Amino acid sequence: MAEENAFLLMENISKSFPGVQALKEVNFEATRGEIHALVGENGAGKSTLMKILTGALIEDEGQITWRGKPVKINSPSDSQELGISMIHQELSLIPYLTVGKNIYLGREPSRPIPGFIDWKKLYSESQRQLDQLNLDVDARADVHDLSIAQQQMVEVAKALSLNADLIAMDEPTSSLTDKETEILFDVMRHLKEQGVAIIFITHRLEEVFEVSDRITVLRDGRHIATASTAELDQNKVVELMVGRELGEMYPYSPTEQRETVIEARNLSDGWELHDASFELHGGEILGVAGLIGAGRTALAETLFGLRPVSRGEILLSGEVVKFHSAKQAIKNGLGFVPEDRKLQGLFLNMAVRENVTMSATSLVSNLGFVNSAKADKLADQYVEKLDIRTPSLRQRVRNLSGGNQQKVVIARWLTLQPRVLILDEPTRGVDVGAKAEIHGLMRQLALDGVAVLVISSELPEVLGVSDRIVVMHEGRITGRFDRDEATQDKIMLAATGGENNAS
Repeated sequence: MAEENAFLLMENISKSFPGVQALKEVNFEATRGEIHALVGENGAGKSTLMKILTGALIEDEGQITWRGKPVKINSPSDSQELGISMIHQELSLIPYLTVGKNIYLGREPSRPIPGFIDWKKLYSESQRQLDQLNLDVDARADVHDLSIAQQQMVEVAKALSLNADLIAMDEPTSSLTDKETEILFDVMRHLKEQGVAIIFITHRLEEVFEVSDRITVLRDGRHIATASTAELDQNKVVELMVGRELGEMYPYSPTEQRETVIEARNLSDGWELHDASFELHGGEILGVAGLIGAGRTALAETLFGLRPVSRGEILLSGEVVKFHSAKQAIKNGLGFVPEDRKLQGLFLNMAVRENVTMSATSLVSNLGFVNSAKADKLADQYVEKLDIRTPSLRQRVRNLSGGNQQKVVIARWLTLQPRVLILDEPTRGVDVGAKAEIHGLMRQLALDGVAVLVISSELPEVLGVSDRIVVMHEGRITGRFDRDEATQDKIMLAATGGENNAS
């Protein structure tokens, strides 16, 4: 039964797509002045349920009640008129418009003269929303000049400007620093005190327990449980989410010391990377830690030939190499799983088979023409090896869950059997079950002799998967730690430019 102060009640919501039952008789409620966490593995139905709430999809069956009255939400404008706002995981800002224009896009305040926009009011109101978030951003700045984290906070400001009674937030902290996340949590608590209902979707369970009042778990499109956060712990939530024994999150098996596969000596790109030196051995996982903007991605892209080397050198098996393109790096046995899988790693409208075999054309073609049987065999081999959950090899990648999309990207590089595999934020936006599988895959690659370099913003992940760790700050390596000596405190000290162990 819904509580008397419930803003929202969704009852027996069902939604199917061709070949997929996305939601089956799901119940969910959000009450006045609470933060309600909605959790589940990728593909559990969270996004589908929220798209129905915000009018992007229409339910096949079920009833939505808003403020005690049955409603039909047929479009996003319907949900906004009701007082429901959504902050999507995928940024929806227009890069070449100003921050203020993005915040009030389609709702621009007008001057007394018909047809004229009150720009002064638009920017002053936008700045007020930004200041409320303690965000050091000018409302007149162009969005494309902002960092991804700043753009995410602009999305939050946009939602606040709607004066919504309910705000659904889908992975709002995925691109935020710890400081920015705390600011967002303070804003969420302030909104809660004002009686706003907040639906909080995240894969970071530590955040769920820090800020939420209740938790609802979905699995395979069904409602599994709703309980007070105080009644649960992380292990219980994971058990409800995956419905199976998860095994170790960070499986570790020490590997024998092998030869140095790749080495950087005083590597610089002339912009974000300065004098970086390290060695990476075969059969080893080297973790790279640091705050956003520390130069971790610049390091990866320079190693992979996506950025020019302005100073220093790269050695592969003791020989100096110069990669002027990613193609040259690939020919020399390097693979790179980028941070943004959707923009940089996948062909979303193409099938699983084409995405997996894209880099291995020589293995699946005859005289320049793709051999379908060979392509099917190779793709099926890696779909099975990585347990990629897809109805078929012909399924479009955009229809897979985030975790399975990430495994498709990794599979593409594994078809080339790389000597060095660079993974930039390999589990960002991935559920706990898929995270454990990817961690296990990384460890198996190391056991097979591959040199693995992993960049992650999640300290438990860096500590859990790595044999050694280097820490970056302002483009420089400021800390080096063996697995046994590394701690979160030591890493954070090095990541903020404190006394370090980088000698």
